[in-house]
Amino acid sequence: MAEEKDKIPQSPSVRRTPLLASVVVVVLLLLAGIIVLAVSLIYGPHDPRFRVVSIAVYDLNSTSPPFISTTVQPTVAITNPSRRSPVHYDRLSVFLAYRNQPITPPIVLPPLDQEPRTTVAMSPFLGGSPVPVAADVLYGIDADEDYGVVGLRVVILGTLRYGGVGVMKRGHYGVYVSCDLFVAMRRGTVGQLPLLSSPLCAVHII
Repeated sequence: MAEEKDKIPQSPSVRRTPLLASVVVVVLLLLAGIIVLAVSLIYGPHDPRFRVVSIAVYDLNSTSPPFISTTVQPTVAITNPSRRSPVHYDRLSVFLAYRNQPITPPIVLPPLDQEPRTTVAMSPFLGGSPVPVAADVLYGIDADEDYGVVGLRVVILGTLRYGGVGVMKRGHYGVYVSCDLFVAMRRGTVGQLPLLSSPLCAVHII
C-alpha cells in the first residue's frame, strides 16, 4: 500500500510528449522529401529528346561480294527539355543501319553544348565508303526499294554531361539513341525523300 501511495500519477501532457515528438519528426521528414522533390523537378535534368525530321539519300548501290555504298544526310532535332540544366554532348558518333546491321561507317561529331529548353538540329553526311554486309541485307534493300518503302535506323552513340547549379546528376553518362524511320524510296531515287514514319527516338542513358 505504501508503494502505491508513493507513485505519482503522470499528467496527460507528459504522456503525450513522445507522440508529439514522433509527429514532429514525421512532418519534418515529409517536408524534407517535398523540398528534395521540388528541387529535383526545378533544377534536375531531364533526358534529351531526339527525332529525325528529314533525310536525303544521294547514293545507295550494292556490289558483289556483298558490299553496300551509301551516302545519306539525315537531319536530327535534339531537344533539351530541362528548365535549368544545360547538356554537354561529347564523343558522339552516328551511323545508319538496316535490319540491325550498319550500312555506313560511323562518323564522329564535334562536341555540342545545349542550353536548357532549346532545340538544335544536326545534319551529318553519312557513308561514302563501301561497307561489307550480309547477303540478306542487300536482298532486303532491293525488295524494299521495289515495294517503295525502306525501313532505316539512325544510331547515335556517345557520352553526355548535365550542367547547371544544383544539378542532381553528376559526371558523364553514356547515351544510346535509336531512331527508326520509314522512307518512301524506290530504286534510283536520290535527293530529299519523304518520311512516312519518324516517331521520337528511343533514348537510353547509361
